[in-house]
Amino acid sequence: MSDMFPMTRDKYNELRAEIERLETEEMPKITEKIAEARAEGDLKENAEYHGQRQNQGMLQAKINELKAMVANAFIIDPAKLNRDQVGLLATVTVKDLDYDDEEQFTMVGVGDEDYDQGKILSTSPIGAGLMGKKVGDQVEIQVPKGKLRFEIVGIDYKI
Repeated sequence: MSDMFPMTRDKYNELRAEIERLETEEMPKITEKIAEARAEGDLKENAEYHGQRQNQGMLQAKINELKAMVANAFIIDPAKLNRDQVGLLATVTVKDLDYDDEEQFTMVGVGDEDYDQGKILSTSPIGAGLMGKKVGDQVEIQVPKGKLRFEIVGIDYKI
């Protein structure tokens, strides 16, 4: 997992706070429940003990995943963005050249994606295909369903 994760300083701080919360609040709760279950006796048939051990493993995996994201974070400074081209935090209006309709996508970093709201990862196929483009550029983007053809009609940074 050596990829860099572009994100804002706010998202970086949010992830660090979540790691801290998981390590200092959630993990001790699970550890305590494991100790209580262990005190009940025979571990071979103790479903509570095995369930809590599984919860502990899943929580540790989540902590490790978040730590990897933080360790490989690439912090984007919104003040230094080139507003003439598509970049992280840009809201891009595109015209679908096959269906002659318009769509909007907001380029976001890891953890901020919300596809129902049009917030797409800048590293997703569509995001990567739009990054660095300017108004008037036409792009063809290969996606699992085929090729998408867009013309960029607007770029807006609401920051």
